[in-house]
Amino acid sequence: MPRYAMKVEYHGAPFAGWQRQADQPSVQGAIEAALARLEPGPHTIAAAGRTDAGVHGLAQVAHCDLHKDWDPFRLAGALNYHLKPQPVAILNIARVADDWHARFSATERRYLFRLLCRRAPATHDAGLVWQVGHPLDPEAMRAGAAHLVGHHDFTTFRSSICQAASPVKTMDEIAIEALDGPSGPEIRFRLRARSFLHNQVRSIVGTLERVGTGAWAPDDVKTALEARDRAACGPVCPPQGLYLAGVGYPDDPFA
Repeated sequence: MPRYAMKVEYHGAPFAGWQRQADQPSVQGAIEAALARLEPGPHTIAAAGRTDAGVHGLAQVAHCDLHKDWDPFRLAGALNYHLKPQPVAILNIARVADDWHARFSATERRYLFRLLCRRAPATHDAGLVWQVGHPLDPEAMRAGAAHLVGHHDFTTFRSSICQAASPVKTMDEIAIEALDGPSGPEIRFRLRARSFLHNQVRSIVGTLERVGTGAWAPDDVKTALEARDRAACGPVCPPQGLYLAGVGYPDDPFA
């Protein structure tokens, strides 16, 4: 059976997350239903990461096995036709080796988090940003984030229901950019690692927001990390500002 890699974009608001669920809409379920319109029968796709309810995808990667030898361009067009009107788009499809795996072949994941700083309600960006009504100090947040880069036990920043075998991860990068966007001042966080724990990004951003307000000192992040205690974490921020921005592989299947 030919195997195909898919690059997927989606708006997370209507979905209970990426993973298929019996009684709630999911991104995985939407794509599998579209595949069934092309080749009858059950389909199971695997993704590089399982995003939570309300989290968006800019370049999620998944793979599927099909009976027919499809032209990738025509397959993407057919899937996009059957996905309408749901906010899911197949950006690209590539034929890959039979042993290539969207999750296990990946060498890094990249996340983006958007934080809008204004008091007036968001209109154009509603559901696409986390909004706070106060200014933030990006330099203080960068100083706090520096304590999290590297190889650490991230128990403090891990959900209590996380199923990962170990809380030890290597955070390769946390970049924090302050923008004067069209909707107002915006802070963008870009995080990069081989893999992430459940709620790790939202826990980190929520904690750094406390640093940005001055409620926490930058060194308090180091204290929280070393506590290895979920209770030491700052607030977990809401999901709507979070995007799975990209997945890295030794050889980019879409190049």
